Amino acid sequence: MKPMSIKEISEAIEGSRILGNDDVIIENVSTDSRVIPEKGLFVPIKGANADGHSFLLKAAENGASALMSERREAVEGALAAYPEIPVILVKDTTEALQDFAKAARLKTGIPAVGVTGSVGKTTTREMISTALSAGLKVYKTENNFNNWLGLPMTLLSMTDEDDIAVLELGMNVRGELGRISSLSDLDAAVITNIGVAHMEYYGSQEEILKEKLTITRGFTNGAPEDKMVFLNADDPFLKKAAATLPYPVTLYGTSDEADYQVKNVRSEEGFTVFDLYKHHEFLLPVRLSVLGSFNVLNAAAAMAVADRYHVDLEKAADKLASFTGFKNRLQRFMKDGCLIIDDTYNASPASMKAGLDVLEGLTDRKGKKIAVLGDMFELGDGSPAFHYEVGIYAASKKIDVLYVIGEQSIEIERGAREKGAVFEIRHFEDKESLIQTLKERIEPGDTVYLKASNSMKLKEVTEGLLA
Repeated sequence: MKPMSIKEISEAIEGSRILGNDDVIIENVSTDSRVIPEKGLFVPIKGANADGHSFLLKAAENGASALMSERREAVEGALAAYPEIPVILVKDTTEALQDFAKAARLKTGIPAVGVTGSVGKTTTREMISTALSAGLKVYKTENNFNNWLGLPMTLLSMTDEDDIAVLELGMNVRGELGRISSLSDLDAAVITNIGVAHMEYYGSQEEILKEKLTITRGFTNGAPEDKMVFLNADDPFLKKAAATLPYPVTLYGTSDEADYQVKNVRSEEGFTVFDLYKHHEFLLPVRLSVLGSFNVLNAAAAMAVADRYHVDLEKAADKLASFTGFKNRLQRFMKDGCLIIDDTYNASPASMKAGLDVLEGLTDRKGKKIAVLGDMFELGDGSPAFHYEVGIYAASKKIDVLYVIGEQSIEIERGAREKGAVFEIRHFEDKESLIQTLKERIEPGDTVYLKASNSMKLKEVTEGLLA
């Protein structure tokens, strides 16, 4: 962040300073009292298990240049021991942190691209950043700092030393995405798809669509006609929504309606390759090092964004070819001649089906294709039906074994059996017996694909197989 004085910060967040000096300069922010950077402001956040106000004195001891608090009495210990440290009193530290982030973001001035979607937003964010890096210095969201707390911390870390920012914007509760988008001062927005993740909170995909479209609340400065919304034309909800937006829209995908169209997807020497067209005119082939047909769409979005910001597309494509993905997201391991694909970071019905497509599509692997699927969470009342639907889909795939684990995954098993799956199916109660069975069954040339929601900790099965 650009340096800001206590006076500037107080005005931006409608806070009031007690003790200390208005001229103290802040260059960093921390919500962890154990890690206070130089010239850092400590902001205590009230969480489910702890209230950061309990650590105000500890933050001062660890070198905080200033403190924020909702209550004067909570900071009395720090005031007594360190009377020279400014304290900013606010009504709500979470809201104050967000307002501070918004003010700091406006000081940077560089354009920002926001990325959201039910599936693939992190990979798309990274692909966009990679493609843009062919011609621009890119600042991007780190890790999963994409929510009501993480996104403000991301904004507070931005400077104007970069040319452009790529920000991942997530949502867990109604209104969250619109709120954090409004802090971000976006120049463009990308929506990857409308799935059923978080269905228990929203009730329908139509409601999820409405929430995802609130990313445009980030278009807070500049003329509407100068903004851009990039939408996946292969998603029926987004395709329909395109005509309703009061902003310019760019469509990408395999559809003939796409402005940036993907054609002729193929495999070449272990790489996924596709031809990219713009307004039906051939541009260039794009080669990817990551698995999954869905990553072709993510790459198309990245190329479309790169083109908007005048990055040489051949150089952008070369950069994309170097992107190898993330840990636990279609991550490949070889063990004793077996290919293990760890896709255990998280799961939704759409991404689980896409993973089964990846497994089926590995036609160069001559051994058994083994799918290991676990529970998917946050699907609401429709969860049994969604798991059953995955089972039906699995039955249509050319695989050899389906192992499922977890209470809800019983519905995957039921769907596959009732659809008439001809391959081996088995349900497991615990990871230990699953690992043991896999070790007994797999042979050189086999492929094992693992997928479940992160809370299932199915990565422990991967670790067990690799041990």
